[in-house]
Amino acid sequence: MNKSAFVSTVAVFAAFNVICDSLMGPPIPVESHVWYSWGFIATPITGIVLGPYAGFLSSLIGVMIGHFVYFRGPYEFLFTLGAPIGAMTSGFLFRGKWKIASIYYTVLLAIYFISPVAWQLPIWGMWNVYLAYASLLVATIIMRKKSYKPESRGLLYTVILSAFIGLEADVLFRIFAFISCQTYRLFYDLNVEALGAIWVLGAAETPIKATLATIVTAIVGPPLIRAIKKTGFSSWFK
Repeated sequence: MNKSAFVSTVAVFAAFNVICDSLMGPPIPVESHVWYSWGFIATPITGIVLGPYAGFLSSLIGVMIGHFVYFRGPYEFLFTLGAPIGAMTSGFLFRGKWKIASIYYTVLLAIYFISPVAWQLPIWGMWNVYLAYASLLVATIIMRKKSYKPESRGLLYTVILSAFIGLEADVLFRIFAFISCQTYRLFYDLNVEALGAIWVLGAAETPIKATLATIVTAIVGPPLIRAIKKTGFSSWFK
């Protein structure tokens, strides 16, 4: 593998993440401010193309710089760690490492449900995370390939699953930081009533944005992956 070309690609994706994270998010009827910017668009494709570790690094660099360009307050630097985690998750999933993602989801969901305030919030408020978790568990059982080659007939389905579950992994981290770590109280001094209102808005907002990012990844991902394969860097997908 040409290391200089790989480093250049990591830098290109970091710049892509900076651009997306520096732009104010899409105008939608409901807004809980889970994703303030367009950064969520870059998260899954970064992990899928670069892999879990390089994807994490590229996304981390991108969102940190992007948060300085479009400053949303100091606390957002904590919550935006969900983006590189989401990129890493998509990278693992695309390479067939479903069990790693399953452990992540299981642990963070368990921590959420043992948090006392969680039982005072509508349980359906995380329906999209539950859907991602269910999809992940099914995929872990059914999809036993160690990796998914660019020429695979199931490439599109794998890209879609990897993108969606990776995006919801980002959301799950933000829930962990906001609820389980009690930053809703420590950072924002919110009571349960105010927290419940945000919870309901998030249940409508995050699926819209996750769907949008998944569609973009499904359109851009397969041709980009095939193009990279033609350059001789197919080992990226191992």
